[in-house]
Amino acid sequence: MKRQKRDKTELIFSRGHQAGLSGRSKESCPYANDMQKQSWLNGWHDGRQDQWSGYSGVSGVHKIANI
Repeated sequence: MKRQKRDKTELIFSRGHQAGLSGRSKESCPYANDMQKQSWLNGWHDGRQDQWSGYSGVSGVHKIANI
């Protein structure tokens, strides 16, 4: 049975979310492609909101697992 690969945009969003949650700057986005960059920035923005809301550590891990 083949394993289904994860969608690249979900992976990029997740990496952006982790960057935002850890407090990194949005200028640290590693993507040049507009679509990938936008996905990363959307994740970064959600991660920053979660950081401001107090989702860090274990509570942040549980939230990202549900995305």
